[in-house]
Amino acid sequence: MMDTPSMDHGVACAPVLQGLWEHVRNGQEEILLSPYLPALCAFLTHVLFCAPFFVLDALGSVCQQVRSWRIAAGSGSPPSILRWFYCFWRVLFKYLTIVLPATALLQTLRSPSLPALAPSCWQLFVEVCACFLLFDMLFFIWHFSMHRVPWLYRNIHQLHHQHQTPFALASQDASSAELLSLLLLALSSAWVVGCHPLSEVLFHLLNSWMAVEDHCGYNLPWALHRLLPFLGGAPFHQAHHSLYNRNYAPYFTHWDHLFGTYYG
Repeated sequence: MMDTPSMDHGVACAPVLQGLWEHVRNGQEEILLSPYLPALCAFLTHVLFCAPFFVLDALGSVCQQVRSWRIAAGSGSPPSILRWFYCFWRVLFKYLTIVLPATALLQTLRSPSLPALAPSCWQLFVEVCACFLLFDMLFFIWHFSMHRVPWLYRNIHQLHHQHQTPFALASQDASSAELLSLLLLALSSAWVVGCHPLSEVLFHLLNSWMAVEDHCGYNLPWALHRLLPFLGGAPFHQAHHSLYNRNYAPYFTHWDHLFGTYYG
């Protein structure tokens, strides 16, 4: 008797989410529970989200309006198509050789399950926000450590800083160890929060988009950091690639304000 109201409440609060969840679950359990799904989705969504910026970079060589959106301070011309091509193959190789098998092992150990009920809209919102706050904190600590410990910087993080002026695809152009560590931080954040699978999927999608936008090299009029002032955005992160010892947080700015590493 005590369980029935909570189940009804879950369905009543988000009938659209419940219908979506049932549609996704029906006959798809084997795919959704595949240990290879997180890494495959991470790579494919990353490439998909980079596509609009690839178009912008291609247009930048002929369109002054596009060039005017590029972040100032010596950002130079957009990256060439050849640079995009080489970056794509480097990232793909690291995913296939390291990230995919390692995350598959982690997912096997996690043994995820698919609940019958979708989350309420409020639960979805809270879980996604909690994931972002936790991930942002963990990323700040790890990123700060990689810059302050010489061995970590040389062996794990230095490769990412080959891009003093980053572009969208370069958000995942890093060492295999760093790529794996960031994906593990994202998966661990969702696990610690105890996310519903729908919340976890939304978190990973938004996380991927924001990472791409941070590295895109454009200060676009419709960018998220213009709508949400507590986000740093592409100018914030490009300053990190230029200065190295400022702006360590991936998205929010409060940790850099607290530790005196913020550069506006």
